Amino acid sequence: QVQLVESGGGLVQPGGSLRLSCAASGIIFSINAMGWYRQGPGKERELVATITTSGSTNYADSAKGRFTISRGNAKNWVYLQMNSLKPEDTAVYYCHANNGRNYWGKGTQVTVSS
Repeated sequence: QVQLVESGGGLVQPGGSLRLSCAASGIIFSINAMGWYRQGPGKERELVATITTSGSTNYADSAKGRFTISRGNAKNWVYLQMNSLKPEDTAVYYCHANNGRNYWGKGTQVTVSS
């Protein structure tokens, strides 16, 4: 089992920045990839960014150039630095981990509004 806990969401003005954090616990040695997904109001959950244990990253087109995913030195942390935020980035952001099974955190709300 893997447990994921997100933090760092909140209210930010358009053009602002936020940094999301996710801590993984449990059987973390088996994790081969972690990432962030989001679900906006009335929308389906969508990929934001992923990172593998080797450091390979993948971004949604909407995140490229504005968001950066990274992992901590201990490898059980994953971060999402979000810059130049737009109102359409408003969503619940979920941390995800995969070790052959998919695990999800409970999510953290990000609201971009003036």
